[in-house]
Amino acid sequence: MTIFIGADHRGFEMKNKLIEYLQEKNIRVEDMGNYQYDPLDDNPDFGQKVAQAVLQNLDNHRGIVICGSGIGVSIAANRFKGIRCALGFDENQVQHGVENDYINVLAIPAEYMDLEKTQRLINAFLSAKQKDDEKYVRRMKKLDTV
Repeated sequence: MTIFIGADHRGFEMKNKLIEYLQEKNIRVEDMGNYQYDPLDDNPDFGQKVAQAVLQNLDNHRGIVICGSGIGVSIAANRFKGIRCALGFDENQVQHGVENDYINVLAIPAEYMDLEKTQRLINAFLSAKQKDDEKYVRRMKKLDTV
């Protein structure tokens, strides 16, 4: 599995720490930017880059997007058919999101989370597996027809 990660200036520091964390766990991670702190950058740029990278192989790619609130990058990522990005605040919520709602991109609100809590969210995101229950598959198909 490859994790694509991107963040604006408000999530820049968190992104760099999470890249280190993922690499220490021997998880392949690709940095989609921003590559330097730029207080004038725009969060949609990074949400879109991560979404486009995840779409290249939905079975083996997941994404993490980060901004101050997590909302801007989430909105940007969700503009792409096949992307299911959710804002994460709790490990159980994130696990449920993967299992039942098939999220493939996790949005992190950097200004509301510390590193330790964010690491736990990411662990839940990466360890959860989609349930193959008929009702969840049916729900996802409905989303794909919109």
